[in-house]
Amino acid sequence: MKWMIYGANGYTGELVLQYAKTLGEQPVLAGRNRAAIEALAEQHQLPACVVDLADTAALQKALTDVDLVVHCAGPFDVTAKPMIEACLQTKTHYLDITGELNVFEYAHSRHDDAVRAGIVLCPGVGFDVIPTDCVAAQLKEKMPDATHLTLGFDSASRMSRGTAKTSARKLGDGGAVRKDGKIMSVPLAYRTRKIDFGGGEKLAMTIPWGDVSTAYHTTSIPNIEVYIPASPRLVKRLQRMNWFRWLLRMKPVQRWLEKKIEQQPAGPDQKQLENATTHVWGEVRNQAGQVETLRLEVLNGYKLTSRGAVDVAMHVLGNQPTGGFYTPSKLCGAQLVNRYVVDR
Repeated sequence: MKWMIYGANGYTGELVLQYAKTLGEQPVLAGRNRAAIEALAEQHQLPACVVDLADTAALQKALTDVDLVVHCAGPFDVTAKPMIEACLQTKTHYLDITGELNVFEYAHSRHDDAVRAGIVLCPGVGFDVIPTDCVAAQLKEKMPDATHLTLGFDSASRMSRGTAKTSARKLGDGGAVRKDGKIMSVPLAYRTRKIDFGGGEKLAMTIPWGDVSTAYHTTSIPNIEVYIPASPRLVKRLQRMNWFRWLLRMKPVQRWLEKKIEQQPAGPDQKQLENATTHVWGEVRNQAGQVETLRLEVLNGYKLTSRGAVDVAMHVLGNQPTGGFYTPSKLCGAQLVNRYVVDR
């Protein structure tokens, strides 16, 4: 079976490639930067494919004999749609590593098309959102009548430049939660609460994480919020920012933020990849007020992404699931996260 890593020259794309090689895999390395892709392919003695997502005909031609693509080139709210459309046309399974809420909802909207094409559409096959999606699924099993789901994670790891850019671009959109089955736009730092993610109680705030979409499709629980730790100072700063979020949506401001981010390291260094683990937490509650919680400690998010993307790709190629939209736990089972739990 032939598969492709698109965006293989990015920080996370290279991590995906490195893990694939440890399994003896020989993916096609693809992207739009000819010099970077060809140099990477030569270094690893792998096939290269240079194609721009904006060139629809060329992209479909490039995917014609490809069975599956792992899409690693963000920002995904820009890049996912053309890649998904090309995959539907060429009957190529689609996976990506996004955490962007609107991408999950878009992929879900193409479920019927994916069924007809006989392909899997499964965004979020990395840290975004394997651990939280599997925690949601396991909690649903514990409490089938749950009406409220709260998820969160605590990581000391540095963001990659790509993730930081996406986060900066999304500031102007505010936050998001799911209420009574519908996604609601809410202010930044909409809610705060104290949470023990696994390393002691911390102040935490809501974020518009992908699980506001995926956990609903996994569990059907109608009320969902996602939290990360935040200092009181950061919470206040973000809440003040709500007054001028319109400014953060302006292209010149976004370009300025991206230039600042470009001055940062590409992503976590090797020490952080090995040592900076992540605590993942979840809680469900039913109408009677009963509560169930679950905590896991998993690999560094980027290390988990490199493994998760390849492991899910191998699962799809090896099992050829029925076509359609999937969340990671729906595709591979709620125990998928156990592969990435830290053994203390």
